[in-house]
Amino acid sequence: MSETHDVVELILEDHRTMEDLFRRMRSVEADRAQALEEFSHLLIAHALAEEAEVYPALKRYRNIDNEEVEHGEEEHEEGNEALLALLEVDEVGSDEWDEKLEELVEAITHHADEEERTILNGARENVAMKRREELGVAFLKERAHQLGSGCGSVENVRGIVKG
Repeated sequence: MSETHDVVELILEDHRTMEDLFRRMRSVEADRAQALEEFSHLLIAHALAEEAEVYPALKRYRNIDNEEVEHGEEEHEEGNEALLALLEVDEVGSDEWDEKLEELVEAITHHADEEERTILNGARENVAMKRREELGVAFLKERAHQLGSGCGSVENVRGIVKG
């Protein structure tokens, strides 16, 4: 993690970490189950922190498209569903596991790409650095709280998905 508190940069750092975890989950030489566990906790903590601290604040900005922010929340749900499907596969590295992993990669990569092009670019252009840093501090605090609560456990992910 860098020393920045800019919420845009913090979110981008998490996206790059998720990409690294995808590479580990795809590698037969890596501890794929461990990579999935790390990914699960990061994804859930990241999304919950965005929805609690970042998205509501960005909706208040006139030049940031509220529909894009709401679409981001919908894509979080799709990502959570894909994550749960992978977490519920019995055998790491099986054909089913690989199939569910690729569905997860597709859902998360699509969301991260859209979020970076629309929401984060909008925030970079329209939100003062001081406010982005305040949002970054709030994002990190909520993310740490979620990580400390075991948010990525299969039981918790199931509860989030099933509502």
